[in-house]
Amino acid sequence: MSALDAYKIRQDFAILDQVVNDEPLVYLDNAATTQKPQVVLDTLMAYYREENANVHRGVHTLAERATAAYEASREKIRQFISAKSTKEILFTRGTTTGLNWVGRFAEQVLEPGDEVVISIMEHHSNIIPWQEACKKAGAKLVYAYLKDGQLDMEDLANKISEKTKFVSLAQVSNVLGCINPVKEIAQMAHRVGAYMVVDGAQSAPHMAIDVQDLDCDFFILSGHKMLGPTGIGVLYGKEEILNQMNPIEFGGEMIDFVYEQEATWKELPWKFEAGTPNIAGAIALGTAVDYLSALGMENVHAYEQELVDYVLPKLQAIEGLTVYGPEDSGKHAGVIAFNINGLHPHDVATALDYEGVAVRAGHHCAQPLINHLGISSAARASFYIYNTKEDCDKLVEAILATKEFFNGTL
Repeated sequence: MSALDAYKIRQDFAILDQVVNDEPLVYLDNAATTQKPQVVLDTLMAYYREENANVHRGVHTLAERATAAYEASREKIRQFISAKSTKEILFTRGTTTGLNWVGRFAEQVLEPGDEVVISIMEHHSNIIPWQEACKKAGAKLVYAYLKDGQLDMEDLANKISEKTKFVSLAQVSNVLGCINPVKEIAQMAHRVGAYMVVDGAQSAPHMAIDVQDLDCDFFILSGHKMLGPTGIGVLYGKEEILNQMNPIEFGGEMIDFVYEQEATWKELPWKFEAGTPNIAGAIALGTAVDYLSALGMENVHAYEQELVDYVLPKLQAIEGLTVYGPEDSGKHAGVIAFNINGLHPHDVATALDYEGVAVRAGHHCAQPLINHLGISSAARASFYIYNTKEDCDKLVEAILATKEFFNGTL
């Protein structure tokens, strides 16, 4: 059993204590965004109420306070993912921005005939930047496919070759819920001299991350999926690689000196952070990291595994319900996509909402995967630290009620 007490944790999330459609809210859309504990909301308000000033530019007291808090958050995140230096921690708007920045770097590196390897399960944010980079460079985008609801490692190994310059994969699929062995894959990539890019949007909030152990070249995450605010994320990159990368945006903050016809850049990490950053968001993300670190990421992962072990067999036992991803709950993260035979996922999500259960429905920004699965869309329940086994039971009951209702109307 994990050391987490979800009932105690829920007390920090006032938003969960409400009624939706005359039913207690059961929030199961955590893969889209997580709720924010009171301490994160307090941090946002405290910055604007007590410290509001721009960072790095002023010597007055408020500016120095804001700068200190902003850079302290960078250090917290460095520790959270075990980066070597704060120079390797770049603040972004989120995972999408981070992956686009890496894609722009790829445009510097790729040449005609080179290849980029991704998987069919990737989020659009880890597909489209590579499509664009390959088009501009004359390179080829290569897909690895699935076996038994998860990444086909044999197929991936066959796709990685001397032509491969980048391998970019989600550590956890936002649809299948499978956990990809990115440490092993990084070794495969490095054997052929390729860069390893990890989309950590669905892993950083749910498990301990050590980028040194993974030996990835880039790791990207979003704050809003791990109790932090929207509009803030992190791109980790190895320092020697970031030094090779050109800045993506230009303007204030990122310059060393500007002449009439040219300019020079600040050192890492600031050469990538042009303009006024999301200061409040960065500071509040640090608070979210504090919150998760106090819980212990091993405990977070263990607790979510308890929930999956509990609910996945119940869902698999429902007649006419198809669950996507690995059948073994031990290989399944807290993201469960499903369909009910004969029902559109949007109808299912609407019906569940009538029961107070919030899930996602659609293609989940993973249309190549959805097409590969031979479906048009799916419903998705995703779990986090404040969900309980009672939430799991309510999900199952709501699905059964939905089946019964629609069967009576068809």
